[in-house]
Amino acid sequence: MQVPPVFIDMSLEDQAQELRGRKFLKRSPQRGIEDDLHKIIGVCEACFKEGQESEVEMVLNDIVSIMVLIPLERSENIILAFCEKLTKAQGSKLGSVCLRALWLLFQSLDDRSPMRYPVYYHLIQIAKQTDSVHLVYQDIDHLKQQFANCPPSSDQLQKLYRLLHEVLVKSNQSEQAALVMIELLGTYTDKNASHAREDAIRCIVSALADPKTFLLDPLLSLKPVLFLEGELIHDLLNIFVSENLSAYLKFYKEHKEFVTTQGLNHEQNMQKMRLLSFMQLAESNPEISFDIIERELQMKPDEVESFIIEVLKTKLVRARMDQAARKVYVSSTMHRTFGRAQWQQLRDLLHSWRGNLSSVQEGMKSITAAQLELLNQS
Repeated sequence: MQVPPVFIDMSLEDQAQELRGRKFLKRSPQRGIEDDLHKIIGVCEACFKEGQESEVEMVLNDIVSIMVLIPLERSENIILAFCEKLTKAQGSKLGSVCLRALWLLFQSLDDRSPMRYPVYYHLIQIAKQTDSVHLVYQDIDHLKQQFANCPPSSDQLQKLYRLLHEVLVKSNQSEQAALVMIELLGTYTDKNASHAREDAIRCIVSALADPKTFLLDPLLSLKPVLFLEGELIHDLLNIFVSENLSAYLKFYKEHKEFVTTQGLNHEQNMQKMRLLSFMQLAESNPEISFDIIERELQMKPDEVESFIIEVLKTKLVRARMDQAARKVYVSSTMHRTFGRAQWQQLRDLLHSWRGNLSSVQEGMKSITAAQLELLNQS
């Protein structure tokens, strides 16, 4: 979100005096600039009720232009008060105005300022209320760049990631939400990983429920997830990582209430496990008959073709379906797990490509040399 900077050719005192003079702000006796700003911020909700959108934005931008010029040691409480005021004002139709004003404040603060974190946290809160998180959050890498010169503490990051995850889920950005949750678990160390139980469970449930997340084995190496070993949620994760549909159905039959209480949908789990099971079949079988699919995925004959079409739409498997022969011919598939064997396979493939490219290069040299020789002879 791009918000133009605000420049006012007036002293701070004159700006505060001008703000106090607006019709929707109560006047107060002349005081120090910080006291003036506290008074102004304390009653600025009046402009949400009486002012036009453009007028409200002008007032908020004026306040920002003053705050960013006050030394940090004197402006912390003012900035926090401003953030709280805008966050609480979201019952109005001017949510986008508040979002822009706070984004302007965030962008105007020095990138080494510790106040960037609380401002950004309140930005995400407003984005949640206005369903506009896409305006202030791109991805984890961009977020880290925003705080590269003044990194938040681990506790602050955990608090921010939890809020971000909640907002992204609410905005139906499940893939981004899963990445944020994985990043959250990565903030825990061996010393405090055992205290991350709730975050770890939330991360697993979020990944299992996400219809676009299929590579799940990286979760098993996260320290907070390791502490869940032996619990039902860890067993369920292992089924989605490496087991087949039959294993899931057995687990569900024995722990139906547990699956339901985690907020997971059994039918969605079945569909995901069928996709994962088919991927596992495709890894070692370049040719799969409809009969095998019916048996292994526990499907009716008239469900197979539509299921294969859904598989191909995900691009997890590249294949060709032959309805007449009742077979699927697999050309490539994404691996459910990516361990040592897969790295070795990738290494061998890259070496093969390099050898082929060298052969092509030598062949082109020979052709070029022959063409030059013909030219010289002519």
